[in-house]
Order: sequence, then C-alpha cells, then structure tokens
Amino acid sequence: MNSTSSSQANLPLKGLQNFLTSETTLYVIKRILQGLLTLLLASFLSFIIIQIAPGNYLDTLKQDPNISAETLASLTERFGLDKPWYEQYRKWLLQVVTRLDFGESFVFNRSVSSLLGERIPATLLLAISSIILTWLIALPLGILSAVKQSSIIDKILRVISYLGQGFPSFITALLLLIVAQNVSPILPVGDMTSLNHRELSPIGKILDIGWHMILPTIALSITSFAGLMRLMRGQMLDVMRQDYIQTARAKGLPEDKVIYVHALRNAINPLITLLGFEFASLLGGSFIAEFFFNWPGLGRLILGAVQAQDLYLVMGSLTMGATMLIVGNLLADLLLKAVDPRIKLENLK
Repeated sequence: MNSTSSSQANLPLKGLQNFLTSETTLYVIKRILQGLLTLLLASFLSFIIIQIAPGNYLDTLKQDPNISAETLASLTERFGLDKPWYEQYRKWLLQVVTRLDFGESFVFNRSVSSLLGERIPATLLLAISSIILTWLIALPLGILSAVKQSSIIDKILRVISYLGQGFPSFITALLLLIVAQNVSPILPVGDMTSLNHRELSPIGKILDIGWHMILPTIALSITSFAGLMRLMRGQMLDVMRQDYIQTARAKGLPEDKVIYVHALRNAINPLITLLGFEFASLLGGSFIAEFFFNWPGLGRLILGAVQAQDLYLVMGSLTMGATMLIVGNLLADLLLKAVDPRIKLENLK
C-alpha cells in the first residue's frame, strides 16, 4: 500500500522531469536564449544607428519661437538627451529588463509600453488573418495547378501568380481603395472600427472589426498568395515525380489518396519552414496596408516614430517587431515537428 502510494506520488515528478528533459522543451529553451541574445544585439545596433542620424526630436521644437530655452533644457534632461549615447542605452536597457519599461514617447507624452499594447494586437490580427487567407487559397490552387500540369487551368493559375507577384503592395492598396470608393458604403476604408462600435453587441463588435479587416487583409495577402501558390505547385511536382509516388499508384491506390495523403504530406513540409519568414515579412510590410487603410497598427507607429525621431518609441517598436519575428520562427519549427514527427528539432536551423 505504501509502495503504491509512493509510486503514485512520484508520477507528477516523473512527468515534470520528462517534460523538462524532452527534445521539444530543450529546443524551446535553447531558442529562447538565442532569441534574447539576438534582441540584445539588435537593440544595441538600432540604438547606435538612431544616434548616428543627424539631429533629434528637440531640433524641431527649437524652431518654434514660442518654446523657451528653459523648456528645451527641461525636456533634454527629462528624456536623458544630455547624456552620452551609451548612458542612454544602459538606462533604457536596464529599465526594459527590470520593469519592461520602454521609456516615454516624446511625441505622445505617454509610456511606450502602453502605446505598444494598443497597436500590437491590431498588427497581429491583420498578419494572422492574412496568413490564414493566404494559405486557404494558395495551397488548394497550388495543388490543383500541379495536378493539372500544362492544362489550361494550370496556365491560367500561373498567369495569376505572376501578376500577383508583379504588383507592388502600394499599387494593390490603391486599386482596392478605388474599388471601395466605387462600391461605398459596402466596404469601409478607414480605421479598425465604425463610429458606433461601442454601441454594438459583442458579436456585432467582432463582425465590425472583421468588416474593416477585409481590404487591408486582401492587400497584404495578394503578393504572399501568389508566391506561396507557385511554391506549392513546384513542391507538389517534385514530390509527384518521386519513386514512392509511382509505387503507390502501381499498387492501385486511389489518386486522391496518393495526392492528399502521400504527396501533400511531404510537399508541405518546406512551406511550413517558410511560415516564420512569411510572418516576419507581413509584419515588415504591414505599414503599407496600415497607412492606406488607416489601420492602427505597429507599422504606422514605427513609421511615425522614425519621422519624428521619437527615440524610445522607435526602440520599443523595433524590439517588439523583432520579438514577434523570433516567436513566429519558433512556432513554425514546432508546427513542422507536429506535422512530421520524424523531423528532429536539433537539425532545424
């Protein structure tokens, strides 16, 4: 009885030990440590580059004759601009590590953390919805194009992919704005919500945000969709030429099973590894869609901060953008492992 109770008591400890020593856990810890080092180096280089740029935020204020020298001196001391750059960086890094405090925005006179907290969810929502839409459309069309190789359907889809990749994002956004103007008020073109958003029910609020997401999501998805469809087609064609696919067909397996079970499982693996990079590219290119459709995301915030030389807002935005890039790549690796358990995480670079 005592031995049974003792073994049952040790089960949670053994489970915790197995979890902590598992390949996935060790890999995640390793990647987190690498990510922290990457963030440190990226923030240091970003700070140096910002300091090298001529002038600062107060140079604009100095041109205003209504602002006294005492006010400028007070602001210089308040933001720490009177200290050497390495002192500014040391103070900023220390408060980030100890309190997650990214400093105060010069322009908004608010903490950078609160501004990031407002903008990051909007950018993530746009990026994730774009990825979902891209994959839902690109993968089936890429498979169809490969299965119907050299047919009229394949040729039409290839032309669409070439056109999609050839259109710059800002041209796509402009065309969508023209469409929205002609069909107004069916499609909204500004902000994330309607004027009466607060008066709506919870479901109505979700639908309202989704309604405003239509155009910016399409603008972000078109170029990604075209590239992903071509990659899916190429991967499927390569896999379908492999010997094991020919063997499966020779055994009399249904063509649907050959394509969607044997071929697709191996063809999609390289695309999953690109998921992290696609997520990063969407974050980097989201400012175009955010600018044209007045979407209150991180891209517009970074753009305005750079133009105003808002030092700590730029640093905070770049740091959070890099963090989301690192997390996106890590999630892509874990997803690849989940899809194909044969893959060893330690072999992923």
